[in-house]
Amino acid sequence: MAHFDLSLADLRTHRTATPEPAGFAEFWSGTLAEARAAAKPVELTEVPTPLRGLTTYDVTFTGYAGQPIRAWLNVPAGATGPLPIAVEFIGYGGGRGLPIDWLVWSAAGYAHLVMDTRGQGGGWRGGATPDVDPDGAGPSSPGYLTRGVRSPETHYYRRLFTDAARAVETAAELPGVDASRLVTTGKSQGGALSIAAAGLVPDRVSAVIAGVPFLCDIRRAVTITDSFPFQEIVQFLRVNADQAERTFATLDHFDVVNLARRVTAPALFSAALMDEVCPPSTVFAAYNEIAGAKEIEIYEWDGHDGGRTFFDVKALEFAAKHVL
Repeated sequence: MAHFDLSLADLRTHRTATPEPAGFAEFWSGTLAEARAAAKPVELTEVPTPLRGLTTYDVTFTGYAGQPIRAWLNVPAGATGPLPIAVEFIGYGGGRGLPIDWLVWSAAGYAHLVMDTRGQGGGWRGGATPDVDPDGAGPSSPGYLTRGVRSPETHYYRRLFTDAARAVETAAELPGVDASRLVTTGKSQGGALSIAAAGLVPDRVSAVIAGVPFLCDIRRAVTITDSFPFQEIVQFLRVNADQAERTFATLDHFDVVNLARRVTAPALFSAALMDEVCPPSTVFAAYNEIAGAKEIEIYEWDGHDGGRTFFDVKALEFAAKHVL
């Protein structure tokens, strides 16, 4: 794909045209308060693996509405704490897979909590956490972007963003962890969750890493890319045209731009100038709202792979600078 979005000079000053929805702060503070009130003790079970360099735990913690969420915790074998911890979130359609899928952060000396993504894992790396929607999903196009879109209270990403915030709170309380050295990290949907969690519980996060983050500047994204997952919204509105304003009013509550404004930790982003999945202007819309220390890696010739392992190296270097 050729360069199709704003010039790099314009990207650096681009701001979203979508205002924050009324009652946004209260919506999220109430949601998190309900989740905390419903929280149950964390369950950790050590699991055998052939990986001699780390110890793995199967973790269950409570996310949205006290619902159980699964995770892997990888810890360097024989490490004496307290360790810094990286909380990682997964890209769209993926699940937590197997412990062997997640070796980078523990190899770098971190405790590493990988949150499973409720209801996902059917596309790659299978998941172990069902999605529980007590209100019923209502009409939606295949995927997650329009699931429960009739209101912010019923939307899928209300549950998932809450899970991410609770994963951070859970990680900070794990044995052998230094809660003052906590990194959120992920790519694409995982990058969105990394930002969202850092904006929802900013006092818990020491550094934020978001590779080509999804769910930024949503109203703009659906008008400049034909790629999925944003095309799920277009498909839904083609057959539900009378629900457009209601749909976007719901999605505004899950636009990561609005949570990026609340991030206080140093942040590292990546953007790829040929990325049709998460167009660079949408990434910059969130990045430009970060008020504090921040860096962004630009990959001129990349699509949604967004720097690949080159960015992984940058991520480890950035984290080391801020938490080691």
